[in-house]
Amino acid sequence: MIKQAIAIVLLVGSSVFAAADIGQYRNRPADWFSTDEGKQVVGNIISWQNANGGWWKAYDPAKPRPEHIAPSTEPNQIPGDDVDSWHRTSTIDNSATYSELRVLARAVTVTKRDDAKQSFERGLKFLFEAQYPTGGWPQRFPIENNYGRYVTFNDNAMLGVMLLLRDIFNKQEDFVFVDDATREKSKAAFDHGVEYIVKSQIRTPMGLTVWCQQHDPDTYEPMGARKFELPSLSGDESAGILIMLMQIPNPDEKVKAAIEAGVAWYEKSKLTGIRVEKTKNPASPHGVDVAVVQDPSAEPIWARFYDIDTNKPFFCDRDGVKKWSLAEIGKERQSGYAWYRPWGKAVFAAYEKWNGK
Repeated sequence: MIKQAIAIVLLVGSSVFAAADIGQYRNRPADWFSTDEGKQVVGNIISWQNANGGWWKAYDPAKPRPEHIAPSTEPNQIPGDDVDSWHRTSTIDNSATYSELRVLARAVTVTKRDDAKQSFERGLKFLFEAQYPTGGWPQRFPIENNYGRYVTFNDNAMLGVMLLLRDIFNKQEDFVFVDDATREKSKAAFDHGVEYIVKSQIRTPMGLTVWCQQHDPDTYEPMGARKFELPSLSGDESAGILIMLMQIPNPDEKVKAAIEAGVAWYEKSKLTGIRVEKTKNPASPHGVDVAVVQDPSAEPIWARFYDIDTNKPFFCDRDGVKKWSLAEIGKERQSGYAWYRPWGKAVFAAYEKWNGK
């Protein structure tokens, strides 16, 4: 039940950088990795690996990496955060790098191909090197002078890395080939990540709460990213963090306290009597209009962002101005972001099982 819940949490979210979609290859039948297509895709993934061992997040794994990558022609790109900027960096954003490592591990397990094993080892080394001394992982590495340097929970980036490491040190099926020393190193990196998570949990006037999408690597303080992603209490990313913490065997008192406080925050912060209604509208930027409507029978939902001081849900457009209702921001952001979801439902399901131990 908990594994299913965390899978649901990790699937939430979207981005314009969706081309990679590496995860689709993880659950292919074992025989597929020995087919011409399977061999080619794995070879392509290896070709896209950067010199430092990581991957960027916007490429087509059905094609090998060309010698020269043409500049992007996508409209409305944000300077410094456009596709061309991502060409030069390695990242854990949009499931990058840790997803490639899972596919490569599967290929090694099934086909024993040496190039996949070597690529896996380079990628895992990248993750070890990218971890901050305080235990968190930046969105991009090497460190850049932008929001990519923050420890990133957004879209479950750091969580994806930690779940990979956990499967490695637990000697899950696809990682049996990993040597003992590397498994021990994976366990140490995972534990250090848990330490960062516990220390970065936000304390407000209402007490210990949850987490922001990104935090400062040294001070643990909540930080903003894109203009519409201000420092906040996140109703989305905090769910995956809590579920992962509840999966730790014999957690210490600090982890237990983090779980109890986080679950209590979800109970306090649930929104009832409303639902999100989507209506097709070809004239809208994303083809739909999104509105919040009253519905006494609606199941509880949670906002993506809560104000740290007041715990009140808020919303932002690309101007970075905090608004207090979804109707106050433009249509492009209204329908282009996950503002409300039933994220707490998975948290409560996991907690019911965890608390019954």
